[in-house]
Amino acid sequence: MRYRIEITPAAERDLKSLPKDVLKRMDAKILALADNPRPPGSKLLRGEERFYRFRVGDYRIIYQIEDDCSVILVVKIRHRREVYR
Repeated sequence: MRYRIEITPAAERDLKSLPKDVLKRMDAKILALADNPRPPGSKLLRGEERFYRFRVGDYRIIYQIEDDCSVILVVKIRHRREVYR
């Protein structure tokens, strides 16, 4: 089953601030989530039952999976030292 990807305005701003080489990798990983929302390497965030994280180099994608309506909501995309604040 293919999921629809939605990106919050905050995550959209995060994407625009990324370096070009990271942006290309990040774009490919986000699009791949549509086919497999729980790829190897994705982890459920501690203390948050609805958010997952996925590592792309030194950056993290924080997203929520809504299985009942087949939607992935990308919430944050930031460097690993900033994303959990």
